[in-house]
Amino acid sequence: MSERYSDHVRTRNMTVSFRLTPEEYRQMQERIVITGLPKAEFMIRSMLEQQVGIRVGKFESDRLSLEIKRLHTALGKTSVPENAVSLLLECRALLEQIIKITNTKMKTEGSE
Repeated sequence: MSERYSDHVRTRNMTVSFRLTPEEYRQMQERIVITGLPKAEFMIRSMLEQQVGIRVGKFESDRLSLEIKRLHTALGKTSVPENAVSLLLECRALLEQIIKITNTKMKTEGSE
C-alpha cells in the first residue's frame, strides 16, 4: 500500500461513470493537468466541494417537495439501531417542517 493511503482505513469500492464528448474529455484532462491532482482526487473534489444551488421555479420546487416527502416516508418505515433513533427523529422533524413550509408556500402561490 502506498504511503499516501497507509494512514487511512477506507475502501473506495463504488464506481461512478459517465460519458463525455471528445471536447469535454479534452477540457477535463486539461483541468486535471493544471491542478496537478491525480484524476480520481480531482473528480472527488470537483463533485464534493462544488457549491450546489437550487433553481427556483414551480417545476423544481414541486420536484424537491416530492423528494422530501419520499424521504420522510422512507424514514418512517425504516427500523434502526437504538443509538440512531434520536438522530432520525430529529431529521424527521426537520423534514416535517420543510414539508409544512413547502405546502404553505405552494398554497399561497396558488391563491395569487
